Amino acid sequence: MKNKKDKKMIMIAAAVLVVFVVAALVLYGIFKPKAASGSKEITVTVINDQGEKKSYELRTDAAYLSQALAEIEGLSVEGEEGDYGMYVRAVNGLEAVYERDQAYWAFYVNGAYCNYAIEEQPVYDKDAFEIKYEAKRE
Repeated sequence: MKNKKDKKMIMIAAAVLVVFVVAALVLYGIFKPKAASGSKEITVTVINDQGEKKSYELRTDAAYLSQALAEIEGLSVEGEEGDYGMYVRAVNGLEAVYERDQAYWAFYVNGAYCNYAIEEQPVYDKDAFEIKYEAKRE
């Protein structure tokens, strides 16, 4: 008789434990910290062939620059895949033609030349990016 009573107590304890675990998971799901919409603030400044600047401010959760650029309303970045990532040919409709005057779009982060393709360039809070039209000047 005692053996049946022990089994029943174990079953009740297991059921109570399962209920507590499920309740804890549900509560965690409800109250867990949520990422703030756009937890990183970045600035992207485009400098065209005339030296004119246009700045965009963005709150983003993007991990990489290409993702952040895609989120910016009013900014268009066009190019094609190359051996080292996306080769950006045009920004806001302005095409850089290397074959003509060695023009290209240069990417800078916090004043330093980006060392990665835009698909691999990390984005951190408070980063300041520049996309600058550069060409051979005569």
